[in-house]
Amino acid sequence: MWELRHRVMWPDKDLDFVKLQDDSAGLHFGLAANGKLVSVISLFIEGDRAQFRKFATLQDEQGKGYGTRLLQFTLDEAKRRGARTIWCNARASKVGLYRKFGLQETGDGFQKEGIDYVILEKAL
Repeated sequence: MWELRHRVMWPDKDLDFVKLQDDSAGLHFGLAANGKLVSVISLFIEGDRAQFRKFATLQDEQGKGYGTRLLQFTLDEAKRRGARTIWCNARASKVGLYRKFGLQETGDGFQKEGIDYVILEKAL
C-alpha cells in the first residue's frame, strides 16, 4: 500500500511522507489486476462522517476503470458502515473525477508542497 502511494503521489519524497499518523485507525482497500496491486485507498470513519484519503492508481493503469471501481466500493462501504457524509482533500487537478461521483466543492482548500487541494464532500 505505502509503496504504491509513494510511487504515484509523492515519488520525490521519502516513503515515510506518504504514511499517515492514523493509518492504523483506517480501513485500507486495494484493487489488483493480473496479480498486481494497481489502486489503493484508505477510509476513516468517525461517527456518521467518513473521509477517504491517499487514493492512488498506478500511472500506467489509469483510465482502465480500476480507480473508479475502487472509489465506488469505498463510497458504498462508508455508507454500509453508517456514514452519512463522505469527504476528501482532492488535488485540484483531479476534482473532475470526484464530481462524477457526486462530490461537491465546499469552498475550502489549501496548498501542500506546492500543490493546490480542494475539499470535497457528498451526502451518502
